[in-house]
Amino acid sequence: MADAVETVEKLKSELSEEGHPVVVAQVVDHALGEVLRPYSPDEFVIFNWCEELPGLPRSDNRVAEILEDLNFAYTGSSPQVLAFSWDKAATKALLIENGIPTPDGRLVAPEEVDGWDRFPAIVKPAMEHCSLGISTDAVVMDRHELRERVLFVRNKFNQPALVEDFIDGREFHVTLWGNGMIHALPAVEMDFGAFDNIRDRLCTFDSKFTPGSEHYENIEMRIPAPLDESQLAGLYRTAIRAYKAMGCRDYGRIDMRSGNGHYYVLDINPNADFSPDTSTVYAAEASGLSYGAMASWLVNLAALRHPLFSRRI
Repeated sequence: MADAVETVEKLKSELSEEGHPVVVAQVVDHALGEVLRPYSPDEFVIFNWCEELPGLPRSDNRVAEILEDLNFAYTGSSPQVLAFSWDKAATKALLIENGIPTPDGRLVAPEEVDGWDRFPAIVKPAMEHCSLGISTDAVVMDRHELRERVLFVRNKFNQPALVEDFIDGREFHVTLWGNGMIHALPAVEMDFGAFDNIRDRLCTFDSKFTPGSEHYENIEMRIPAPLDESQLAGLYRTAIRAYKAMGCRDYGRIDMRSGNGHYYVLDINPNADFSPDTSTVYAAEASGLSYGAMASWLVNLAALRHPLFSRRI
């Protein structure tokens, strides 16, 4: 909680330096409408950094619904896109429908593992974000390990398991921003060069949230990713197609891996984490945008949807 408050204060300070008057509205329970009651939608744009309402898991879409019901202009994607992004199988189907490369995969129940014969594979909870449920044990090498991991996902998360081909290639995170005209920040490579074991070559939950863990300390961000002009163009082209297919608005991060001459989309992250220590913010800084300047861009994109502020931009 203390870290979150400190980060919000940093964002407030930097947005203020960019010329935006800022008021912080802390969400302490699920009654978001009551928190926002003192504020007029005619006078404010909301920087929507609410990942969920307290006590209501997977409720980021509900936050956006409430903001729309109250007629606020706000940063980031619509309720429909945020809700859809939780469903990894549906997202994969959307990518396939649009001809965008993504690893072969499907939902697998414990009794169906004999129908899967491609290894190594990776097993993910089908309805989670932030690499929840992703550890070295998520990479499986045979049907026995597959069955054990699928059972783990069902028992631990009470949801289906998504099984995919494990693409043992380079991993890239591409942050995009804009509507209509889409801009790409410098691509970030998540370098797994410190690891020899194939099971270690992935971004785990620990790599994002557990300082001192092996993955947190040894996965190196390389910014900009060392790619030639042609490779970079192909990476950005695939990322932009995924961003548009999903219907992302204002900004988002596309996670991809290279293999067999393709860039495979692993995940689409609308309203990607905007904390100062994320690949999104590091990529912005590599392009010459400060934390506050990037946030200001997002506020101004949202302001274009505001009935009054849009006239001043």
